[in-house]
Amino acid sequence: MLPGRPAWKGAVARFGPAILRPDRTIDRSLLGPIVFADPAARRFLDRLVHPLVLADQEKAVRRVEREGGSRIFVVEAALTIEAGYAKHFDRVVVVHCRKADQVRRLRARDKIGRAAALKKIGSQMPVRAKLKNADYAIDTSGTLAETVEQTERLYARLVLDAEIRGGRT
Repeated sequence: MLPGRPAWKGAVARFGPAILRPDRTIDRSLLGPIVFADPAARRFLDRLVHPLVLADQEKAVRRVEREGGSRIFVVEAALTIEAGYAKHFDRVVVVHCRKADQVRRLRARDKIGRAAALKKIGSQMPVRAKLKNADYAIDTSGTLAETVEQTERLYARLVLDAEIRGGRT
């Protein structure tokens, strides 16, 4: 979504220059309410952005494979399952938390009210459905130390899995 890039061009063409900051970057605090209030707008943005993100991820994987030295490639992609892209990955990890924690964190991050946070959460695939598509899960409802411990255990498991498979994970 950087200025001049394909996703930026498509978003500005569809939503107009009113979504831009003075530095020409997209102001997500202006775009967010538009796409969360209008399912057609959200579908448009998803169809615009998801294929571009997947293409960038595939380029990065190929680069890492050429350079060698790494058998695990991790991608943070919140909508991987919803977009139908889980099949492009060897393993899918769903990171989740209790709904109350999700609302609190979203409100703090985006500086929005409870109703807006619940609307955003409601527009997403339910966590239970995501977990059905997951190979692994990390529950971040506890302390940071507990989350780090789960993550370290999962990393060790992924490394072992990669060694057993003799390929990337």
